[in-house]
Amino acid sequence: MQNLETISTPISNRCSLEPQYWVERHADFMYNYALVRINDSDLAQDLVQETFLAALERTSTFEGRSSERTWLVSILKNKIFDVYRRRSSGLIIRMSAKMPSEAEDFFNPVDGRWNKTDQPVYLSFEENDPLREKEFNQVLEKCMLKLPELWLAVFRMKHIDDQSTQIICNELRVTPSNYWVIIHRAKLNLRACLQKNWN
Repeated sequence: MQNLETISTPISNRCSLEPQYWVERHADFMYNYALVRINDSDLAQDLVQETFLAALERTSTFEGRSSERTWLVSILKNKIFDVYRRRSSGLIIRMSAKMPSEAEDFFNPVDGRWNKTDQPVYLSFEENDPLREKEFNQVLEKCMLKLPELWLAVFRMKHIDDQSTQIICNELRVTPSNYWVIIHRAKLNLRACLQKNWN
C-alpha cells in the first residue's frame, strides 16, 4: 500500500534544499524575524547562525512539503522559544486567586481581546503615515521591554507569533490560569504605558 503523504505531494512538486544560498536568500528575513521577537541584535544574529547549523545537521529530515524558508523559520522559532524559556525559567508567579475573574471582566474570555467598555483610549495616526507608525512601534517596544521577562515572552508568543494558549503554556511551562493572569497584567501595563507615552 502506498504512503498517503507521498500520494498527496508528488515528488516532482517537492522543494529541495540549497544550503549554499541560505545566507543570501534567507539571512536578512530570519534576522528581522528574530529581532522583532528577541529585541537583541547580537542574539538575533546568533540564533540565525545556530538555525543554519542545525538545519545543515538535519537536511536528511527535510521532506520537501514546505518551502525551504518555512522549514528554516520553524527551526528558528523553536530556538526563539528556547530563549523565552531560559529568560522566564525560575520566575515565581505569585498570582492572587481573584485575578482570573478580573481578567474576564476586562477581556473577552474567548479571544482575550478588550471588552468594548474597557478598551484603551484610541491611539490614532494616519494609516499611510509610516513615520508615525514607526514612532508608535518604538514606543510600544519600549513599553514591552518594561514587562517582566515571563510576561514579555507570553505576550510576544500570543500577539506576535500568534501561538495558541496551549502551545504557550506547554512551551513556557505555565498553567492556563496563570497564562490568563499574565496576559491580563501585560495588557494593563502596556495600556498604561502607551497612554502615558504616546500622544
